[in-house]
Amino acid sequence: MSEVPGRSVHQGDALAWLAARGQLPGCSLVTSLPDLCELPLGFAAWRAWFIDAAEAVLRACPPEGVAIFYQTDIKHEGVWVDKGHLVQLAAERRGMPLLWHKIACRRAAGTVTFGRPSYAHLLCFAHAPLAEPDGTADVFDAGAMTWTRAMGLRACELACGFVARRTTTRTVVDPFCGRGTALAVANAMGLAAVGVELSPKRCRAAAALLLPR
Repeated sequence: MSEVPGRSVHQGDALAWLAARGQLPGCSLVTSLPDLCELPLGFAAWRAWFIDAAEAVLRACPPEGVAIFYQTDIKHEGVWVDKGHLVQLAAERRGMPLLWHKIACRRAAGTVTFGRPSYAHLLCFAHAPLAEPDGTADVFDAGAMTWTRAMGLRACELACGFVARRTTTRTVVDPFCGRGTALAVANAMGLAAVGVELSPKRCRAAAALLLPR
């Protein structure tokens, strides 16, 4: 009988947790940074915080790992805010190349939405370019969500599958883990998982989440 991969969830501030640990050997990071509505900040302060937070995630990525972000754009006072662009600004600071940029469809093509776009970005960064194609579709269905702010299950599967197939890392870290979708998917794929979450309630949910078989 194979050993069940481990999962640990830490309650606390993600940026403080990352700063205390530096690079995370043997780990890759799969995460989604908080929206403007989730933080007590004005727009300009949130935008600056978001870029700094993305850079902190990238800084924690070791040479053997990757950092993958799942981000849905927002609209603020009639202006479209491209969060994929904000993540790439952080990557430029770190000098880390973009290995791939995929579109995760949250609604069927042709659907008209208001407030939030019908797709999310899935972006993967590393310390060196990818030597060959990554072997996955550029546009795909994001999959079901385990809660309203979750990463889509198929998006998590693509991200964790890439970690398992194309890196030597065997632990997935999500420093903004919410209720633990990425952690549960990582475990289902045979990877260990570490999450950080500020909310005690969400920490408990993230530690317990199991995916339907």
